[in-house]
Amino acid sequence: MARELRRLLIAPERLASQIALTREEERYLTRVLRFSAGDRFAVVNGQGALWTAVLRQSACAELEQSLEAPLEQQPAPAPQLVLAAAVVKRDFEVVLRMAVELGVDRFIPLLCERTVVQGSLRLERWRSIAAEAAEQCERLWSPRIEEPMDVHQLLGLRDSAVPGFWATTRQQELPLLASVLADQPLERLSSLWLACGPEGGWSPSEEQAAEAAGWKPVDLGPRILRSSTACVSGLSSLSSARVARCGS
Repeated sequence: MARELRRLLIAPERLASQIALTREEERYLTRVLRFSAGDRFAVVNGQGALWTAVLRQSACAELEQSLEAPLEQQPAPAPQLVLAAAVVKRDFEVVLRMAVELGVDRFIPLLCERTVVQGSLRLERWRSIAAEAAEQCERLWSPRIEEPMDVHQLLGLRDSAVPGFWATTRQQELPLLASVLADQPLERLSSLWLACGPEGGWSPSEEQAAEAAGWKPVDLGPRILRSSTACVSGLSSLSSARVARCGS
């Protein structure tokens, strides 16, 4: 029943039995969806819970369940999927949207030695896009969109106890990511990490630093992929493996 309702993501700190809508939320409900007083929609908090709500007036909505008893409650997906994606000149926002739809839990915009950025890094826009994508694909858990960081910052983040996969085309006879995942004890892992590089590929120093930090070089297939395609392909493998073996 709730799946048929349009969804609105409301931050947990703003949730109340009576929700004061922001101007953007009001516009979305009343102008984009053409809702009026009495129309129902779903509210999600991005942390696994869903309520239904009724629009009472243009800038106010009322929950139909108590805050303590949401209509739906889901545990966080596990293992957590972490994608470090090099910022590319084109399609980066498309990559972000697709990553959210595929189930990424933590998205890290990556600045590499060969990264070429056109214009400014638009973190707030990226977070807005991620929120919209989470609403559209009916996720109850919203992904975390990190501040952009360089490769060396990334290498210091991952716990050495969890697998980190380094997508690359610069080495011969690398194992396919899908085959490596088949040997991983996904049910016992807290997270899976995947890093995909920029248009010009990783620099030799980045490759060496990643291997020294314990990242495993992997192949994504027989063809040379664009950076944006590599992100989607690699994350699809992680997501499919998690759904098949962990059900989330």
